[in-house]
Amino acid sequence: MKGSVTIFKKIEEKERKWYLIDAKDKILGRLASRIALILMGKRKAFYSPSVDVGDYVVVINADKIKVTGKKFEKKIYYRPSFYPGGLKEIPFKKMMEKKPENIIYLAVKRMLPKNKLGRKMLKRLKIYRGDTHPHIAQKPIKINPEEVL
Repeated sequence: MKGSVTIFKKIEEKERKWYLIDAKDKILGRLASRIALILMGKRKAFYSPSVDVGDYVVVINADKIKVTGKKFEKKIYYRPSFYPGGLKEIPFKKMMEKKPENIIYLAVKRMLPKNKLGRKMLKRLKIYRGDTHPHIAQKPIKINPEEVL
């Protein structure tokens, strides 16, 4: 047999780690792309797009996230009400006051694959408004998002 052989990890062999990321004063898009890389498992040597090998991510201080430019005033989130002409608009500023966790959630969701695997990856993302979280028993490893790449 010529060439190299690709080795795929079995489900039992997967070891999932827990990572803790502090979102305080981080830029939204850059943070979301780093989180998506961890959830997909692209940092691992045995990454495969068809196998879920990603890790868990706990994000704290979601209410202290930053955006660049005029996005704070001009960015708008859209969602349908499923009635004719029923497009709901929520400005970034209002979303930041009500549900800052949702901002990071939507940014990461849109960077993951749009299939069953992507939905499974998104379930491993835990986002919290303040600096406390209930995942202390898992002993998450604190990492800086700039060091992920």
